[in-house]
Amino acid sequence: MTSPLEQPIDGVLDLHTFQPRDVKELVPDYLAACRDRGLLQVRIVHGKGIGALRETVHAVLKKLPYVKSFKLADEGAGGWGATLVELREEAKNTER
Repeated sequence: MTSPLEQPIDGVLDLHTFQPRDVKELVPDYLAACRDRGLLQVRIVHGKGIGALRETVHAVLKKLPYVKSFKLADEGAGGWGATLVELREEAKNTER
């Protein structure tokens, strides 16, 4: 039995080390963990390839209410092989 691969929560998620079937669960979990740590700018590296993984990532991002926006990275950050994600801040509980 293999143990799950540890992924540092540092604002960069490189999907090359994961199976494509895991992406739909991995991306929301990773973004939630980033948000919990106050990391609101995240880069997801999905590679260029034929674009299937990028399309899956973008479909997942569209469904998450805490994703403020996302776009393909500029050339310095991976070009169309990476997506930059901006997350919404968690709502603060103002009740006393």
